[in-house]
Amino acid sequence: MPTPSRVVVVPQELGKPLEVLDCVLPDPGPHEVVVKQYASGICHSQLHTIHSPRTQAQILGHESTGVITATGRAVLGLAVGDTVMVTWVPKDRHHARREGELMTLELPDGRRAESRNVFTWATHTLADEMFVVKVPADIDRETTAIIGCAVITGAGAVLHTAAVQPGDSVAIFGAGGVGLSAVAAARKCGADPIIVVDLSEEKLDFARQFGATHGVNASEVDPVAAIRELTVQPGRYDILRQPLRGVDFAFDCIGAPVTMGQIAKCIRSGEFGQSRGGVAVLVGVPQTSLELDSRFLFIGERSYRASLGGSCVPAEDLPRFLDWYASGDLDLDALVTRRYGIDDIGEAVVDLEHGRIAGRSILVFD
Repeated sequence: MPTPSRVVVVPQELGKPLEVLDCVLPDPGPHEVVVKQYASGICHSQLHTIHSPRTQAQILGHESTGVITATGRAVLGLAVGDTVMVTWVPKDRHHARREGELMTLELPDGRRAESRNVFTWATHTLADEMFVVKVPADIDRETTAIIGCAVITGAGAVLHTAAVQPGDSVAIFGAGGVGLSAVAAARKCGADPIIVVDLSEEKLDFARQFGATHGVNASEVDPVAAIRELTVQPGRYDILRQPLRGVDFAFDCIGAPVTMGQIAKCIRSGEFGQSRGGVAVLVGVPQTSLELDSRFLFIGERSYRASLGGSCVPAEDLPRFLDWYASGDLDLDALVTRRYGIDDIGEAVVDLEHGRIAGRSILVFD
């Protein structure tokens, strides 16, 4: 039977405030489930949708925890009563190779709102089973809500996209929820040093709780120069017979034009005749194109790589990160710093836009 839900809607018209509407979700389709949600992460990437031109109203959110209340007739491995996480990445190869559909929702006034895959800024959501992973019933219902985006994106970039090894040096630009998840994963992988770059001394101090060994305040110094100064390797030389400088891996967890370029400049050259150079990894959602110095990349055998969703397989990685949380390797209790009710979503977005959130904020539903 149809399910009542309170849903956050971004109007089609730019500049209009977010709406919280009483909607009715239809019965789930063959591969869909209805999830009564406990909590949802508030992701910085949602700001791009809010401030970008659109042809239709939008429904947002792509990480949550909840319990299944209804299933479609063709759903496999999920049942009513299951505790689940909702994410935005297909959970395994089988589901990734099944064509999904654009998620649309009819609003009370006859408008239609849409989402590319899921929407979790709602008390109840309708989602394709490909984005829903069963998890133990005794999970923390609130803090674990951020695993489905912030954690898989940041930690996954370190663990999977870059495959950081013990002793590798890393630089992480951005100390938000994604960046701090990357820091925690770098510590788990045995990286050293772990250099975090941000514009706020407070956020740099916060990053040390998650494993940062050095903080670089980009509002005070050139972060590229600072990183290269911290990572000189005497006795190892590039093609110009200069000592190697720079990190093995640099991660941009912001996606701003300046940081996209900076990560390419702070990775080390390869040791000429002995090894390849460092890897720059773009993790944050970019909003502009990027021009790279191809000669700089070429003569040092450096690489530039993108990481979408941390190259994660949610069916495998969500349980993995729950284990990290249980073991103390991923401090979600510290990472989630603000909680809001659904009616406070406007305030939550403003706080995020103005840099008032350390770590990650979440919506908590009754």
